[in-house]
Amino acid sequence: MSPGISAASRGRFAARTVRVRAPGKVNVSLNVGPLRPDGYHSVASVYLAVSLYEEVAATSTEEPGITVSINAASTLDLDGVDIPLDERNLAYKAAAIMRDVSEKATGVHLDITKRVPVAGGMGGGSADAAATLLACDALWDSGLSREELAHLAAELGADVPFSLLGGTAVGLGVGDELSPALAKAQMDWVLVCADYGLSTPDVFRTLDMLRNAEGLEAPEPLEVDAKILQALRNGDPDSLSKLLVNDLQRASIELAPGLRDTIGLGEANGALAGIVSGSGPTVALLADSSLAAGELAEELRHLGHNALAVHGPVPGARIISDTLL
Repeated sequence: MSPGISAASRGRFAARTVRVRAPGKVNVSLNVGPLRPDGYHSVASVYLAVSLYEEVAATSTEEPGITVSINAASTLDLDGVDIPLDERNLAYKAAAIMRDVSEKATGVHLDITKRVPVAGGMGGGSADAAATLLACDALWDSGLSREELAHLAAELGADVPFSLLGGTAVGLGVGDELSPALAKAQMDWVLVCADYGLSTPDVFRTLDMLRNAEGLEAPEPLEVDAKILQALRNGDPDSLSKLLVNDLQRASIELAPGLRDTIGLGEANGALAGIVSGSGPTVALLADSSLAAGELAEELRHLGHNALAVHGPVPGARIISDTLL
C-alpha cells in the first residue's frame, strides 16, 4: 500500500488534537440584586477578560467516552485542591453537550492546563468549559457558529459565554445576558491569588444573610454605571479606580477577613485601588501602567504573596493549534 495513503483512508483510527486557550476574567463592577425564583441572583456586571489563560487540549480517542486530566502551570499550586475529573467537571459537561449535537463525535480526552486560581472568583472553570466547546466543535467538525456555541455555553453557567466572547462586556440577568462594550484600551492589574478557595454559592448566601441582618433590601432594577464603561473606553485607570464596586466583596471578607488586609497592602504599595474579583478570594489591584503593575507584583511576591501582573481586555477562546497525530 502506498506510504502516501493516510491512516484514515486505510481504515485505521487517526487521532487529532485541537488546543484552545480561554481567558479568566475580572469583574470590574458587580452589583447583586435579589434572589430569583430559579435560585440565582440578578446581577449587573462589567466583565474584563485578562491575560491569564486556561488551556484545553482535546484529543479524539478510538474508545468512546470522555476523560479528563489536569495539569498546573508553574504559577499555580494545586496541592490539596480537589478538581473532579468526571461529569461534575464543567469541561466534561461541555464535551458532553457537544457530543450530543455533533454528528461526527468520537471519544475525547481533555487535558487541561490550569493557570487561573481554582475557586478564585475569576471564572477558571468557565474558561475550561468555553475552551472545550470550541475545541470539540473543531475536533468533530460540528460547524456551529459563535452564537450557537454561546447558547450552549449559557446552559453550562453564567460566566461561560463571556469566556467565549472575551474583551469587555456588560452582563445582566444572571450574568449571561452579554452586551460587548467598546473598551479596547489596555488596563493593567496585579492579581493576588490566595492559597484557598471560596464557594460562590456560600458567598452569595453570606451576602443575603448580611443584608437580612441589617434589614437591607437588594437593589432592583440593576444597572451598570456608565462612567465605568467610559473610563475603560478612555483607558483612564485613575477614574476607574474611584468606580470599582463589588457587592459580593463584603461577604467574601466576612468569610475570609484576610482579604481586607491584602487589598490594603496592595494599595499601600502603589495600587490605585483594589477589589475582590467576583466571589473571591482572588484580589485584583488596579495599576496605572504595565511598569507599575510589574513593580507591584514583584514587591508583593517579595512579601510572600502569589502575585501576577496581567492586562485586559484580551480576546475570548481561541484555537492555538490543530494537529493530526
